[in-house]
Formats: sequence, C-alpha cells, structure tokens
Amino acid sequence: MKGRDTKLKARDIMMQPAVAAAKSTTVRDAAIQMFLGGFSGMPVATRDGLLLGVITEFDVIRAIRKGRLAENTAVEEIMTKEVISVDAETSLDEVITIMDTAHILRVPVTENGKLIGIIGRSDILKAVVEPNFMEFS
Repeated sequence: MKGRDTKLKARDIMMQPAVAAAKSTTVRDAAIQMFLGGFSGMPVATRDGLLLGVITEFDVIRAIRKGRLAENTAVEEIMTKEVISVDAETSLDEVITIMDTAHILRVPVTENGKLIGIIGRSDILKAVVEPNFMEFS
C-alpha cells in the first residue's frame, strides 16, 4: 500500500457509535434517521449488536417506487440481508479492497460477531489523504 499507513486497522478508522436500526423500525423512521445523520445507509441489528442487514436510501426509494408506504413498512422487509462486514482487525488495505470489489459505500465493523462501528468512504479518505488545506480566523 504505497502512501498509506499499512498498520491501520478497521478499528482505527471506523466511526463510533454506529447507528443501527432495529428490524421493526419503519422505513420512514430509518429514512429520517439517515437524512438527519447525514448518511446514505445504516446497519440493521439486534439490541445486542448482531448484524441482520443493511438499509440504504436506494432501498427506500425502490420500496416507495413499488408502492410501499414508508410509514407501514418495516426495514426488515426491504433491507439487504447478505451483509458484507469486516472484523475490527481487518487491515485498511483489505477494507478498501472489499469496498471497491463489492461496490459498497460503507461497511459495518464487527468484533466477536457484534456490531461496533462502521466505515464509510469519507472515513477512508480521512485516514489516507493528508490534507493540504488550512483554516484561518
């Protein structure tokens, strides 16, 4: 990994806390949370952190397009159930490879099978790009 710190692990760059929806959360409430949180998707998990799926803005848009009512549809009905996740000890290089190969925007981070964080594209950029901008007051 030229130009990147090869010692960085998923745990070093993940965002915490990871906001996750319960499977019974309405699509409407999940969409509001994504909008207010400034993210385009979120994990769906049990209260003890077991990862069940992922819901994205695109899942919401597809559901609405199919005529589903966002306030009456649970996220478990439209979420992606085959979740790609990484362990907290996964190397940054492997995280990047997984996200690039799978064409995903974010990846949940787990430890002992439980959700502990999430890595988005911007988290990777913050970790690998040395800023060349300054702020002055």
